[in-house]
Amino acid sequence: MLPSPLVLPIARAVRALVPAALIGFCVTPSLALDWTAAKDELSAIGLDPSFVYDGDLATNAAGGLKRGTAYVGNLHLKLELDGEKLLDQPSLTVYLDGLGVHGGQPSGLAGDAQGVSNIAAPTQFSLYEAWVQFNSQDGRVSLLAGQYDLNAEFYRLNSADLFLNSSFGMGPEFAQSGRDGPSTFPDTSLGIRIGFKPTENIVLRAAILDGVPVDRPVGMPGLFSRHDGALLVAEAVLLGRPGQAMSAMTLHTLIGRASALSPYDDKIAMGGWYYTADFPDLSSIDAGGTPLRHRGSGGAYFIADKLLYEAGENDGTRVSGFVQAGLGDNRVNRFSSYLGAGVAATGLIPQRPNDELGLAAAIGFGSSHYSRAQALLGVDDDAAEIAIEATYLSQITDWLALQPDLQYVIHPNTDPEIGNAFVFQIQFEVSL
Repeated sequence: MLPSPLVLPIARAVRALVPAALIGFCVTPSLALDWTAAKDELSAIGLDPSFVYDGDLATNAAGGLKRGTAYVGNLHLKLELDGEKLLDQPSLTVYLDGLGVHGGQPSGLAGDAQGVSNIAAPTQFSLYEAWVQFNSQDGRVSLLAGQYDLNAEFYRLNSADLFLNSSFGMGPEFAQSGRDGPSTFPDTSLGIRIGFKPTENIVLRAAILDGVPVDRPVGMPGLFSRHDGALLVAEAVLLGRPGQAMSAMTLHTLIGRASALSPYDDKIAMGGWYYTADFPDLSSIDAGGTPLRHRGSGGAYFIADKLLYEAGENDGTRVSGFVQAGLGDNRVNRFSSYLGAGVAATGLIPQRPNDELGLAAAIGFGSSHYSRAQALLGVDDDAAEIAIEATYLSQITDWLALQPDLQYVIHPNTDPEIGNAFVFQIQFEVSL
């Protein structure tokens, strides 16, 4: 991360220049054609560059902490290296992703704890991911090492990816665990992930990561210190895919990052995590008034995606439903459990076959130790925060997507003093 004195002026410059540059680039045919031609030439030799800009304009129209509008933007500069083309190593992939975040905080208006915008984060410019991946020739084993977003593979459902509330990406019982969160957006850790596919439709994966992200608060010990501990994560996945019969040579397409995963119809996954470091109790104290410390902290989750309806061959309509459930450490986590569910439909409008419509709810249950700590401070606390979301994703072109979104947040921050929030967002993505 850049030194703090440089962050504010650079953030202001990026906020002013990036949207204008993107608009100028996209509406100038010659620039777009030049970029496409350059990408094709680089891809031919094994270098695949891209940049993705996500913007989110969020308005809190009622309730919450205050009414108002905030804009947040993310710029990803990505580079993928194809080992087969560059080094005659078909099993090798190298991936780099630089992240720049700028703008305001929608949750600062809504007052919620789960996060109404999944791209909101403090202003920062950092290396988001940098990893090397090796896959075995038969595609059954995948090994990845480096700076890695575990939510790209763990705790992930295609149907839930449609929604903007952060909990649909990873439940708050896990996303808000640890010393500074697990290795996921916007701050990732160094580690190793191994994936194994014993059969065509079963994937087993596990990861060991530094217990604290690479970009850490000033004054915290360096990487892999004793203070950090380790984060251990494991997941077992059962997939149902169209066309079950697959040759051994195509099995590699079902495992690992950047592997052009085939779409699945159904998915069931169970996972768990464990931090080896010690953590202070939220409410229990010793005789000297110091919070009790607990060695280790963990949790588990269950997620499922199910194809509910699919039209005939000449109609691309599909409707899927998903559920998410997770349990965290009641002693040290703000949220001790989570439940999410929703439905997502594609192709409801014949002229818009790639558009998606969805409705979902995310419920983060506060832990009893957190409630007790609030009571000791004389603060009332609700049992749960509930976010109900309706969203529509429109694929305008192959490089531009637009997504209007409505969220109604009940008991924001589990604080009865904060009124239920009504948040309207327009999120867009430019991918070139």
